[in-house]
Amino acid sequence: MNYTTQMDAARKGIITREMEIVAKKEHIDTDHLRDLMARGQVIIPANKNHKSLDPEAVGEKMRTKINVNLGISKDCCDIDLELDKVRAALALKAEAIMDLSCYGKTRDFRRQVIDISQAMIGTVPIYDAVGFYDKNLKDITVDEFFKVVETHAEDGVDFITIHAGLNRATADKIRKNERLTSVVSRGGSLLYSWMELNNRENPFYEYYDRLLDICEAYDVSLSLGDGCRPGSIHDSTDACQVQEMIVLGELTKQSWERNIQVMIEGPGHMALNEITGNMMLEKRLCHGAPFYVLGPLVTDVAPGYDHITSAIGGAIAAANGADFLCYVTPAEHLRLPTLEDMKEGIIAVRIAAHAADIAKGIPGAREWDNEMSRARMNLDWDKMFELAIDPEKAIEYRKSSQPEMDESCTMCGKMCAVRTMKRMHEGKDIQFDG
Repeated sequence: MNYTTQMDAARKGIITREMEIVAKKEHIDTDHLRDLMARGQVIIPANKNHKSLDPEAVGEKMRTKINVNLGISKDCCDIDLELDKVRAALALKAEAIMDLSCYGKTRDFRRQVIDISQAMIGTVPIYDAVGFYDKNLKDITVDEFFKVVETHAEDGVDFITIHAGLNRATADKIRKNERLTSVVSRGGSLLYSWMELNNRENPFYEYYDRLLDICEAYDVSLSLGDGCRPGSIHDSTDACQVQEMIVLGELTKQSWERNIQVMIEGPGHMALNEITGNMMLEKRLCHGAPFYVLGPLVTDVAPGYDHITSAIGGAIAAANGADFLCYVTPAEHLRLPTLEDMKEGIIAVRIAAHAADIAKGIPGAREWDNEMSRARMNLDWDKMFELAIDPEKAIEYRKSSQPEMDESCTMCGKMCAVRTMKRMHEGKDIQFDG
């Protein structure tokens, strides 16, 4: 039986190769996975032209996935460095990479990334449109916007971020509701400006079926972008954000009618006490579609440490329904991240995702921690390093301060509680001197 997209296959009762791979990874029955996909609660972004892809699922009952942003810009246009970041992200087990390139030979870079990446690849085509056409934003035509989208799809991109919910009605909410930080989404700001400059509707909203045609042809998943995501905790859960979410819910149903897989992008900056409510609101308004969040960053005053503010919010968000976390690095709001910044961001978001998976009861999540606890109780340092989320750093710390006794560390030495209890259980003498 033929099918056009993963969702189309699921609704026809077909188990695809990608579903079989995902089911094994997630320890879930293939029929159950197919049913979740048929309802739109789980997606497997898998472009027909991404031949090196090792598929992953995003959504209900799946492990929380993480995304890494990278790409070339006019100020930092080193393709080799960005390819090093791609390789590092893959080595650090990122399930997705978003190429946000907006300058230079973007297509050459994008194709190289897709060729070497087993992780799913996402892009934001409007970024590329501005650089690719090398013309004023106002003068880019509707056809040119869609041409870039089709080029990305043809190249093998698995999901694309499209800010289709920021339409004229949403823009009116922005004008009427004062924000501290206005529109902080790059794609959202570009489309808002294009609409204002041309006195026209958002082309991706007005011609949404044209977008779905492209997605259907290549089985590209839609990541419906949050052009009104809050850029400060002051602006979270305001009329602009909620209005856009309502529109995204409507577009989700329209996409499902065409068997196009959808996930919804969310905040942004948000106070701790609002996160749980926002997760519930998105799932309600967007009919259970997977939720992809940037953070949320739970405070605005920690530049240089926003990988931490993001991880705090991300853990709470994912524990309460978010399915996909975008990493944030220490360089957020300050500069393009370095390789080391990227690593810090990836480790922070992986910790957040794993903590959430424990809370959600994802199969196997808690067992990883139990294994670590057993290794600690046995003072099995090699096993602890093997299980560590970042073995390299753990080994480095251990080597930097050597204890008198190999069993313990320099924090407690012979007074190590684990050593004491282990010796007691083994019937050995306890001595702290000599």
